[in-house]
Amino acid sequence: MAPKPRQLVTLREAAEILAVSVKTVRRYIASGDLEAVRLGRRTIRVRVDSLDELIDAHPVNTWRDRAS
Repeated sequence: MAPKPRQLVTLREAAEILAVSVKTVRRYIASGDLEAVRLGRRTIRVRVDSLDELIDAHPVNTWRDRAS
């Protein structure tokens, strides 16, 4: 069975998926919340499954629990 190819998106595409700015995506990468790869000197791509993990890690109901 052949391995599933990794799916990567640009910083702009990741920002659109998360509905945040590209700068915020860069902050997520720097903090380790998003996994990204550097392809060449200036090209950075974000792993799609890392985006899913970030989204799943912050369900709406948990924010209510933090306020109490």
